[in-house]
Amino acid sequence: MRHLGMHMRIGLAAALACCAVALAPAMAAADVSDLLPAVSPPGANDFTCRPTAAHPSPVVLVHGTFEGAADNWATASPKLKAAGYCVFALEYGERGTGDIAASAGQLGRFVDAVLGATAARKVSLLGHSQGGMMPRYYIKFLGGAGKVDDLVGLAPSNHGTDNPGAIVAGATFCPACEQQRAGSAFLTNLNAGDETPGTVSYTAIETKYDEVVTPYTSAFLAPGPRTANILLQDACPAEVIDHHEMPNDGLAIRWALQALGRPGPADPTHPPSCI
Repeated sequence: MRHLGMHMRIGLAAALACCAVALAPAMAAADVSDLLPAVSPPGANDFTCRPTAAHPSPVVLVHGTFEGAADNWATASPKLKAAGYCVFALEYGERGTGDIAASAGQLGRFVDAVLGATAARKVSLLGHSQGGMMPRYYIKFLGGAGKVDDLVGLAPSNHGTDNPGAIVAGATFCPACEQQRAGSAFLTNLNAGDETPGTVSYTAIETKYDEVVTPYTSAFLAPGPRTANILLQDACPAEVIDHHEMPNDGLAIRWALQALGRPGPADPTHPPSCI
């Protein structure tokens, strides 16, 4: 009877451990329920996903200003999932219109939830427009440098825009719009000193037909050993794509997959196929 009781206790402990493991992803998801989209992009936000040895860093998708996860990542998310990544997507800052520092704090909460659910050591971030720039605040000022493997930006607003009509103005209606204007106090602070801190690999992917981030070169970061600035038209001059369609562009996504799938940033000397 004593052995039977011991076996029962062992069995109960094992069952409780299994339940704890099963509940962990749900708890992680619940912790950031305010940041989860009402409808996730295809393949995203499966908190039971476990990274593989080939792709150890889950990919967190970060939308841009006036955008949301579903409309921004409907094309890229299933391609990343099919490539073998665990994929997650958040919604932050009232569709990216809120104060960027506060949005970076929300990203930090979401990254912690993803790391907790997947048991991964780091995440990789793929962002569009503000979503490619805002994570740099998280990395530089909010402790993200040790939690991020890659930051890949599609038309990121790293140095803002000098186009007065590119983003609707209004510090009350859209604080992030004002903060993304070239020369703003926010961007001056963000870009002071080291633009690419930590051991993160930084890739900025841009199109010369960008009508929002102008000039298009303002998307690029200071050169460095862990930085790659990719202009789509350098290798594929016939590629015609604007700012808003970058997350849906096959070439841009192939560049992103190249950056995510190798040590360091993207390799400009080995461009993906133009077709």
